Amino acid sequence: MDDRWLYFSDWLHGDIRQYDVSDPANPKLTKQLWLGGVLGKPSDWSGKKLSGGPQMLQLSLDGKRLYVTNSLFSSWDNQFYPEIGKGGSYLLQIDCDTAKGGMTINKKFMVDFANEPDGPARAHEIRFPNGDSTSDIWQ
Repeated sequence: MDDRWLYFSDWLHGDIRQYDVSDPANPKLTKQLWLGGVLGKPSDWSGKKLSGGPQMLQLSLDGKRLYVTNSLFSSWDNQFYPEIGKGGSYLLQIDCDTAKGGMTINKKFMVDFANEPDGPARAHEIRFPNGDSTSDIWQ
């Protein structure tokens, strides 16, 4: 929101990164979280094995919460992460420190799409009802 922080998701490897880009010529990695992926890195989420990797990101209007889902396209999910089709996907909330930098997983917020009424579901795109920091609400 203030052009200081850049968020990056790497669906295949399984990480989310926060960069300080206040000096665009010298971006600095401030935090990296592991949330699944094919590299086999231990996940920063404890209590449930996370299938897939972080894919869609949505930053709250105040820049303090980053929401993430892990389904890309069903054909790609089926190829790289077949367990998403069988066990569903997730929606997580990452709390972002906009003063000093850094991210932590909010352990009180996880939507697990494994037990939906019609079977496991794939969470993909996230949108806030009245716009968000990545849409065209600034027109």
